[in-house]
Amino acid sequence: MKLPSFAPFPPANLRKDIVPEEWALCLDAWLFLAEGHLLLSHEAFAAKVSKDPSVAEFLNTYINSETLQVHDTNPGPNARSLRRACYLLIHRCLSEMQKKPPWLLNWHFLADLSIAYANRSSLKPLLQGLWDIEEVQDRSQKHKVSLISTLEGAGNKDDHSDMDTTLARVAALLRACPKYGEFLMRGSDFMDAMSTFYGLTVPFLKRKLVVIMYRCFLALIDSLNPRYSMLLDHLYGLDSSADPHSLLSAVCSSTPFVRKLRDRVTGPDAVRAEKLIQQLSKFEGTGTLPLRPKKPARKRADKGKGKEIDDYGHGAIDQGLHIHKMSLVTQIQDLFPDLGSAFVVKLLDEYGDDMEQVTAHLLDDSLPSHLKTLDRSENIPQPPSQPATDLAPHLAPRTSPSFPPTRRNIYDNDAFDRLAISPSQIHRGLKDSSKTADTVLQDRSSAPNKAAILSALTAFDSDDDERDDTYDIEDVGGTVDAALPGSDEVDADLRDKNEEALSRAWNLSPEVFERDA
Repeated sequence: MKLPSFAPFPPANLRKDIVPEEWALCLDAWLFLAEGHLLLSHEAFAAKVSKDPSVAEFLNTYINSETLQVHDTNPGPNARSLRRACYLLIHRCLSEMQKKPPWLLNWHFLADLSIAYANRSSLKPLLQGLWDIEEVQDRSQKHKVSLISTLEGAGNKDDHSDMDTTLARVAALLRACPKYGEFLMRGSDFMDAMSTFYGLTVPFLKRKLVVIMYRCFLALIDSLNPRYSMLLDHLYGLDSSADPHSLLSAVCSSTPFVRKLRDRVTGPDAVRAEKLIQQLSKFEGTGTLPLRPKKPARKRADKGKGKEIDDYGHGAIDQGLHIHKMSLVTQIQDLFPDLGSAFVVKLLDEYGDDMEQVTAHLLDDSLPSHLKTLDRSENIPQPPSQPATDLAPHLAPRTSPSFPPTRRNIYDNDAFDRLAISPSQIHRGLKDSSKTADTVLQDRSSAPNKAAILSALTAFDSDDDERDDTYDIEDVGGTVDAALPGSDEVDADLRDKNEEALSRAWNLSPEVFERDA
């Protein structure tokens, strides 16, 4: 069945005029189409998205609406399900399609996607892998040139709404994709435009500029290959004109950037950064433009909700603990059987998956106060089992044919099986019930002949035993002198001579054998 096309997601001024019943039907229709696209095969899905422009139009309008957050006035019953299905659609387009549609690589779309789904754990690796595509980098270069020109020409404008939206998109994409920050830091033109615009703009835009520059700095520090040299070049260039009201001083005073720089720069770059860190430390903690304080985390009540499960198998949803962490949990539970798996996971999160530190703190009973008050027997809840999705509901299930078990032995196909035995050979019970044990022993008709037994005994030689060849000449390795007496004969002669000498001494002088002799 061919799926129909999507209708665009209506803007806010049209949605407010739609009655709730009709809006619920619209959401059901979009949700049905989104799930239908997710159930398509790989080839069919790629062909449908490439040839049907309604998919791009719907997702663009929906993501834009999610970014502006204006649809919450009339959400509808299936709004959350549609939001999830749209993310799965976008994730499948970006992860599976070899030739990605151009509308997916648009900078505005990626930035709006980072705002709408900022809390998705699978979004960051998705965008990080997407940034290596050459077409994305070409489009981003044009965006960077446009962004720099916008920063340079927006200093004297009174209307800052467009600039506020642009900076919010840049900050969101930097948070979701650190490679975007590495791209913006290539060259000094972007940093110079930011610093110039910071001195001309209003305070609420200055706060966004501080966040953007801090994210750009972190992108160079936290990457797999840290770009310390590039970061220090930028810092030395900005520090030459640094003052208490500059963008760099605001970043150092309002964020933990100086501390991170001091802790993470190692190797030859640490010597170069030492003097710079001393100069920037004077701004640390003295900012006049503090960022919004972090809200204290509060313990949420258990509402009986479980983790979201990927029903379509496209890898867009995190499926619980990594197997490496489960292995660490098992090892710690072997040492401390009374600890629950959820409590052990919190300990591993606290100490960075370092099992030795966790074990040492448990043995010393030196856990922090916020961990001591937790329930030590808490286990990770098992996710509820989800029914399997029927990809072909029109096909009736067929049961496999069952065959009776067969057993074979050595008597198969014998005379009984072929019914070739004579009835006279078949009897029930003993063949001759009149015989007893005495009669059988007295019956000598089948006994062996006595003459045969005697002849066999005559042929048996009891002296013909296996000869001891231990001391044969060929086994000893030399000749044996048969003329020499054996050791037993020599000992016997010596004993006789001693007895004879004693007897002669007794006869001659018996007093020699007395006690006082």
